[in-house]
Amino acid sequence: MRPVDENYEVIVVGGGFAGVAAARELGRKGVRVLLIDKNPYHQFQPLLYQVATVQLGVSEVARSLRDIFRGQPNVRVLLAEVTGVDPAAKRVTTSDGRTYEGRFLVLASGAEANFFNTPGAEEGTYPLYSVEDAVGLGGSFSNILEEADRVDDSSELHFVVIGGGPTGVETAGAMAETVKYVLPDYFSQRLASRCRVHLVDMVPNVLPPFSDKSKEYARRRLSGMGVQLHLGVPVKEITPDTVVLNDGTAIPADLVVWAGGLKAGPVVARSGLPQGRGGRIDVNEDLTAPGVEGVYVLGDAANMTDDKGNKLPQLGSCALQAGGWAAKNILADIEGRPREPFHYSDKGYMAMVGRGAAVAEVGPGPDRKVLAGPLAFLAWLGVHVFLLSGSLQKVRALATWPSDYISHRRSFVVLSRPDKPRA
Repeated sequence: MRPVDENYEVIVVGGGFAGVAAARELGRKGVRVLLIDKNPYHQFQPLLYQVATVQLGVSEVARSLRDIFRGQPNVRVLLAEVTGVDPAAKRVTTSDGRTYEGRFLVLASGAEANFFNTPGAEEGTYPLYSVEDAVGLGGSFSNILEEADRVDDSSELHFVVIGGGPTGVETAGAMAETVKYVLPDYFSQRLASRCRVHLVDMVPNVLPPFSDKSKEYARRRLSGMGVQLHLGVPVKEITPDTVVLNDGTAIPADLVVWAGGLKAGPVVARSGLPQGRGGRIDVNEDLTAPGVEGVYVLGDAANMTDDKGNKLPQLGSCALQAGGWAAKNILADIEGRPREPFHYSDKGYMAMVGRGAAVAEVGPGPDRKVLAGPLAFLAWLGVHVFLLSGSLQKVRALATWPSDYISHRRSFVVLSRPDKPRA
């Protein structure tokens, strides 16, 4: 066996909400931490869809990990790809062959698109989970519009979003608003009138976790913005220019976004830990991995339950809380105190359905207060400002977001332009 290159008290794999929260809390207590991520930034995932629809730039959704931990010298940020995990030894191996070992190991490595073996989906659609995904999608979206404006014929452009959960609803709504309000200012009304946005899902309603009131509001709002809904029929196949449904419907497609589900990323698969639904690890109530000491699994890498045994959602707020809780349990382990079951403070669900409008179900469990429209939109803004990782980002958001989201006269953001489309 190759000797270990470096040792730490805690190794954290993943710089998302959960990983950053765990590392920050441990760093404040003087614990020596190694945080490993293949990207040098922490991404604000709830707003990736706005990068993908050329409404926001990358700097507004990504923050340097080194900047986050600049005041915590005992937390080392390592830019590397983890290619091997040994949970029993609390050891990880990176793509350059180096190995790192800790007294504790935290797997918060996030997720990737789950295409559910749909023919053509992996090759012909754009997932939306990372900054790279969003930039690639946004670049292709703008390329298609530029080419259509150059040709200036009468053919229609079809943008298809697969998945009626919050990401799919927000993406379809943002695309529809870009088409309706932004394109006439930057291109022409004629080009805007040629664009069609479709939302597809196998279930009969959008936003499955939400109440009937929220579902109906979202459905009406999307339809009012011109989004064509294809609900209750699964996707059978993706071809280079068509989305084919199980009932034989063929939807023309110039660009397809996959928001149809996520699964745990490859780090979890390489760990050898038993995987449950979505390839995630079914963790214990204290967020530890079953059957192995000193290993915590968090965020989109885990199927988590609260202290009452209730399944918890794959939300940024949940991952953020889990990261801080895991850090407290690790400190308890270090000090010889008992760990505590994770207690999730349920803030509810929310999704933006076009600028100035949202649905929000605030509060715990069956007693949630259901909001829709401008009031829900303000709640959405408040929660997302809270989730931002830095004070500068919060101040910038408070200064710009209200006018940006209320006004329809936002800039058409410049993104990179890929050489060729994904399909």
